[in-house]
Amino acid sequence: MIPRHLRSALFLIAGSVLATGLFAQAPAIAFPAASPAGSIKQKVGVADLEVSYNRPSARGRTVFGGLVPYDAIWRTGADTATRLKLSTPAKLNGTAVPAGTYELFTIPGKAEWTVILQAAKERPQWGSYAYDQKNDTVRFTAKPVALAAPVESLTFEVANLTAGSATLALAWEKTRVPITVEIDNAGALVPQIEAVMAAGGDIKPMTYFGSAMFYYENNLDLDKALAWMDAGLATQPKAYWMIYRKGLLLAKKGDKAGAIAAANLSMELAAQETRGAELKQEYTRLNQALIDSLK
Repeated sequence: MIPRHLRSALFLIAGSVLATGLFAQAPAIAFPAASPAGSIKQKVGVADLEVSYNRPSARGRTVFGGLVPYDAIWRTGADTATRLKLSTPAKLNGTAVPAGTYELFTIPGKAEWTVILQAAKERPQWGSYAYDQKNDTVRFTAKPVALAAPVESLTFEVANLTAGSATLALAWEKTRVPITVEIDNAGALVPQIEAVMAAGGDIKPMTYFGSAMFYYENNLDLDKALAWMDAGLATQPKAYWMIYRKGLLLAKKGDKAGAIAAANLSMELAAQETRGAELKQEYTRLNQALIDSLK
């Protein structure tokens, strides 16, 4: 039994030691993660596509049909469930998906995978332990493809990128699962364009130009596109790069004479370019190709 006066002294000494930091907590050690966090971001048309996931490694194991069983729900990664974010509505393998953030689950199969999206909650779900089918937003299927060379760590990638589509693919070990992503650019942009044009006011030349080219490239109202191109040119009458594209519009409308006249004017103005020979050569080539296509 320690006498009361000695206990008081010991408490004072202990407090002093703690105050001086002699018993301070050791610093945390940052160990390498078994399944490091990863993410990909890609602009597909007008949409922002993002996948956030943790990347397990094969480490010599059989992955699909082994580490990841066939015909069972999978978090499609490690640790917390993989998340997929779409800033606009999209079609994934032909299935309509609203804009939003989703947790991505899959059911791997030898010949076919089921891909499942559930609306993500604020707190990420750990794994697929609490998965409940009644919370599914959409389900669709995807066909796995055998890879010639193994992929050590789970990888998501975006390939085959176009103005309105891409392939989102999962690859791990010797399996790749591609998902076609389609974005309705016209559905997203046309209402915005029409609203801006209807409102009028101080519309920038590049807004006129961009709107005209969007309608041209998406086979929309070419009369509106031509009117907007002319509105843009009204403040930049020597913009040969814009005049060349007016020629493309006229050609698409079937006005060969007007298209050739625009191409000749574009070449004439490009010849006066003072920023270097490369621009002159480029627009000489482009305009001559347009003229040749109309003969």
